[in-house]
Amino acid sequence: MFLSSIQQFTVFVSQRVRRACTFLGKRLVGSSRLNGWFYPPSKIETPAEKYRKLNVHYFSDLHEQERMLADEQRMAFYHNAINRHIKPGDRVIDLGTGTGILAAFASRQGAAQVYAVDHSSIIEHARELAAENGIENVDFEDVHSTNFHLDEPVDVILHEQIGDFLFDEAMVPNVCDLRDRLLKPGGLILPSQFELFCEPMTLHDDRRTPYIWELTDVHGFNFSSMERSRPQHPEYYRLVSCDLGVVKHFLGEPTPMVEVDLHTITETSLPLSVKFTRKVTTSGLLDGLVVFMKAKVDDDLVLSSSPLDPSRAPHWGFRILRLDQSYAEIGDELEVTLTVTDWSDPETWRWICEMHTS
Repeated sequence: MFLSSIQQFTVFVSQRVRRACTFLGKRLVGSSRLNGWFYPPSKIETPAEKYRKLNVHYFSDLHEQERMLADEQRMAFYHNAINRHIKPGDRVIDLGTGTGILAAFASRQGAAQVYAVDHSSIIEHARELAAENGIENVDFEDVHSTNFHLDEPVDVILHEQIGDFLFDEAMVPNVCDLRDRLLKPGGLILPSQFELFCEPMTLHDDRRTPYIWELTDVHGFNFSSMERSRPQHPEYYRLVSCDLGVVKHFLGEPTPMVEVDLHTITETSLPLSVKFTRKVTTSGLLDGLVVFMKAKVDDDLVLSSSPLDPSRAPHWGFRILRLDQSYAEIGDELEVTLTVTDWSDPETWRWICEMHTS
């Protein structure tokens, strides 16, 4: 009997507490002043902030470091660039040092001081590797570059902030920030010259994946009605590959749609809309637009991610922006319009390609 009374009392109290909490919750939600105090609005992250968080984990993954180190084209490009352009006595910032290999190249080339900057945990391995390989005069700075400061400027900013979409690893804001704060007048950014391409192209027949609504006869089954269910997520319309056997040919003569010199560029100087035309010189299906980049140090020292370059740097992917299939004849003109809200965020890219027949 006594136990039953305690149980009844407990139920009574819990009911009253739940009712009070429900009432209080409604008051909080209904009052703009109280709601904002108890439930402050979530901070909206910028693409740069999102990438910064991703960067911490992505580049601490040893497999990502392995892919970069195993890319012989990438490593030869940077080794040659450093040997040619970093002079004994130079003071150097290595932005995003990773395992510290580029900082090591600079040190062995005679740099007086190298500041190896990285805010990923990979920097702990970089310190150990430098010690085990006898690399001296390198300071490893565990900090994001925007929070890195020096009392005097440096001669060279060395970096590999290059994404598949060229700009999607925050290259422009990060390098420009260091350039404006810590590079001597007339100092060197290595590499500084880039070209971004967006070329209409044809895929090899055995590598083509049409949109599902373009499949009108799969052993007598027609998927064309699926066009009513076109996905709205931008990622559906982008593909990535580093396979030289995917793209058959460009439809026209490739020309950079954007050219960048990190010595002079600013974040606001990049156009948010680019329009260009290509005269069709090789006929074929217009499967999409392929995005790739080139980095240049000297006329004979170029790094490429082109899908048709047999010496491309393989750890970079080229990106395919999908289009509804149409056939392009020699002499036709393709008019491409690309608009972006933020170059560093491919989710904001939108594209169209109009064909004008000859």
